[in-house]
Amino acid sequence: MALSKPNKRKPIHYRNIQCNGYLREDGLWDIEAHLTDDKGYPFPTLQRGVLQPGELVHELWLRLTLDNHLVIQDVEASMPITPFSICSQIEDNYKRLIGLQIGRGWMQKAKDLVGGVEGCSHLIELLRPMATTAIQTIYPYLNFSDDGRFPISNNVLNSCHSFSDTNEIIQQFWPEKYRGQAVEVKEVTDE
Repeated sequence: MALSKPNKRKPIHYRNIQCNGYLREDGLWDIEAHLTDDKGYPFPTLQRGVLQPGELVHELWLRLTLDNHLVIQDVEASMPITPFSICSQIEDNYKRLIGLQIGRGWMQKAKDLVGGVEGCSHLIELLRPMATTAIQTIYPYLNFSDDGRFPISNNVLNSCHSFSDTNEIIQQFWPEKYRGQAVEVKEVTDE
């Protein structure tokens, strides 16, 4: 276990999100997300009655079909299990995302199109891990060489600690992008 041992506790809510990336036969990419929510106790709902522990409150699916440039070519949303019978009425609204490109600022554009009463807050939440799944799916497949090297883009540079333009990773693998202070390495001898 990566975390420390927790205090004694009882399960209340389980959210599971799975995102997968696929290369299609036609050269496009499918990024699929699946979200489920359930409770660890009998959970009363207004329309579905009392849900027993482990009985799903939500089961939601979202598929983005992308090109090599992370531009959305198609979208499919499916909401087979929801707390209210009308939730799935907004599934087709997600087609409004067609034409958006995943990158800086794209989440706000998506929220403008399918946020609030035009969509589902849980499907909106899925878009962020789907974006990183898309990048992890498409970019390495198209750009990594056999030794793991890849061209570093401005979207990746300074996106996290390891890709800071002032640290040793950038200095070692992309010296042309390095902006930190050069460090002189002294050779140690056994004198």
